[in-house]
Amino acid sequence: MSDDWNKRTHAVHGGTKRSQWGEVSEAIFLTQGFVYDTAEAAAARFESAGPDEFIYARYGNPTVAMFEERIAGLEGAEDAFATASGMAAVSGALTSMLKAGDHVVAARALFGSCLYVLEEVLTRYGVEVTFVDGTDLEAWRTAIRDDTALVFFETIANPTLDVVNLPEVAKLAHGKGAKVVVDNVFATPVFSRAIAQGADVVVYSATKHIDGQGRALGGVILGSREFIRGTVEPYMKHTGGSMSPFTAWVMLKGLETMDLRVRAQAATAMALAEALQGHEKLARVLYPGHESHAQHALAQEMMGAGGTVVALDLAAGQEAAFRFLNALNIVVISNNLGDAKSIATHPATTTHQRLPEDQKNALGITPGLIRLSLGIEDTGDLIADVLAALEAA
Repeated sequence: MSDDWNKRTHAVHGGTKRSQWGEVSEAIFLTQGFVYDTAEAAAARFESAGPDEFIYARYGNPTVAMFEERIAGLEGAEDAFATASGMAAVSGALTSMLKAGDHVVAARALFGSCLYVLEEVLTRYGVEVTFVDGTDLEAWRTAIRDDTALVFFETIANPTLDVVNLPEVAKLAHGKGAKVVVDNVFATPVFSRAIAQGADVVVYSATKHIDGQGRALGGVILGSREFIRGTVEPYMKHTGGSMSPFTAWVMLKGLETMDLRVRAQAATAMALAEALQGHEKLARVLYPGHESHAQHALAQEMMGAGGTVVALDLAAGQEAAFRFLNALNIVVISNNLGDAKSIATHPATTTHQRLPEDQKNALGITPGLIRLSLGIEDTGDLIADVLAALEAA
């Protein structure tokens, strides 16, 4: 593989290993274990396995290893560990790094399951967590202490699309010796420059844009080789959160078309955000790629694009939001994002339903807020569908 390849080429060819048969499409090694020629060979493998030597599917697998190498190359990371889901990646990265007595600073605007891990799971085992407004650099500066172990945030927050200044937060964290862990789903591997901008650890739900076609759950943790193999791998292989070989094959196939899909989705998101500016039934249209977004310049600096998701806030509240959702014809109602199909979500009653009302209000998750993940359908058809649904609302 060549270090000179651009992302789109690497997404098709990176990490490929072929058997003696010379297959074009990557092979799926659907095996839970591996055979050794001798007892001595088995003992040696357990003592120290080489890069193309495998022991058990929970520890590693040739198909999974191809996915890990390919996604690490795309992200600019030294190594990666593939997990069973996006939340396995988040919980695995955080739990493997932390111990009782450690301090974490996290952005308050997070996916509901991430909040659960931070508020309920980690604190149960003696980790102290401080939440801040992720867009407020002074809040980060105040909260990060000399004993802070790590900071955690979504580069673009779900679902309100606030953008966290990764380079500046990383400087503050590293100045105190803390690691920087980012959930990078909304930025996507296509637009991400997170490692170069200061992230020590990047996590993705591969369910989203990487598969991007609604077929499989998956996740991935990326970072230095020392961190992945010395910290993450021992934790994940003993707790059982690794990715299956078949899922890894699905993700490899998804990577081949990801760049094309994501760029088309982002272009549609931009066109929709433009078409909805000033609409009488909307209190807000949120899209980091549009100049109306408060952090448009920061989004352009960090990613050069606004991503695949637009948020709409219907002024008349939840009843109007539900009428809007029920009137959609092309866009489906679901709770995923980053899919080839356009998806609409009402966060206040689904993905962020468990948040207390005061926290929803503080984060801007209003009763009228709709998260629209744009797919690869015709742009004009999608805009017409959304406008017609707004009329029905």
